[in-house]
Amino acid sequence: MSFELEDVERAAQRLAGVAHRTPVVTSRTLDERTGARVYVKAECFQRGGAFKFRGAYNKISSLGDDTLRRGVLAYSSGNHAQAVAVAAALRGSRATIVMPEDAPAAKLDATRGYGAEIVTYDRWTESREEIGADLAAERGLELVKPYDDPLVMAGQGTVALELLEEAPELELLLVPVSGGGLIAGCATAAKALRPGIRVVGVEPEAGDDTRRSLAARERVRIDVPRTIADGLQATEPGELTFEVNRERVDEIVTVGDEEIVEAMAFLFDRLKLVAEPSGAVGVAALLSGKIEAGGRSAGVVLSGGNVGATRFAELVSKAPASRAG
Repeated sequence: MSFELEDVERAAQRLAGVAHRTPVVTSRTLDERTGARVYVKAECFQRGGAFKFRGAYNKISSLGDDTLRRGVLAYSSGNHAQAVAVAAALRGSRATIVMPEDAPAAKLDATRGYGAEIVTYDRWTESREEIGADLAAERGLELVKPYDDPLVMAGQGTVALELLEEAPELELLLVPVSGGGLIAGCATAAKALRPGIRVVGVEPEAGDDTRRSLAARERVRIDVPRTIADGLQATEPGELTFEVNRERVDEIVTVGDEEIVEAMAFLFDRLKLVAEPSGAVGVAALLSGKIEAGGRSAGVVLSGGNVGATRFAELVSKAPASRAG
């Protein structure tokens, strides 16, 4: 598969004036704690509350009128679901979303609120891919995959494109990893624009399928990971994303749930940013010392902020005050 900077740049043109150009936030406290100059790309302010809108809209806006009239289908634990629902509505289409029964209530409610039909399944015993493929075939819907699609990957890569426009001196880029679409797009853009940059993916300790896969040089499948980072519960890297990531990602590190919670609390206390667990893993890797960034300029993708107030309070109340503040 050919996937290059030009694909990301074309996506940026489609997204211009539609997707939000999210802010890049800095913090002296974060710099002091890490010894780096850190730039946080706050995708919690994206439409739908996460970076996923970029890829979903890039894909859906490329579809023909007949396809849009029939509708689109996606499977997702929440962020891709909301993104597809929003993008479909903007293009005059309708979305059907396959979501796990135990998806966060805030994500289920938001997806319904955007006008999508939700079909639930048991993530522990059923395959969302099989359910999605069957439903798409039965209803004649276009499947919008969460990551394993070049148009989706290209849309996600616009995150790095924007970040490097504001901080062109970046030496290090940290990106959350699930199926691999975000980091595939970001690594492609970053390596083309700044060849010396080091691209590091961050996974939850329980969900390190990409780390294992890169080490083995082939896709490795794991059990559904039990982690608070519900958006990073992929069991295997995407086929297309893995081909890109094994060539362009330099390293994968993992963080534990406690480290994720501490990062969420830190982001709230010091930067006034609400991050869902999956969105906070990059900052968690920096704060916990999993990545040595001292003396370097580091960009971190805060990939989303879709966490309900009750769940957020429940999680951050457990963070040690001495570390969070």
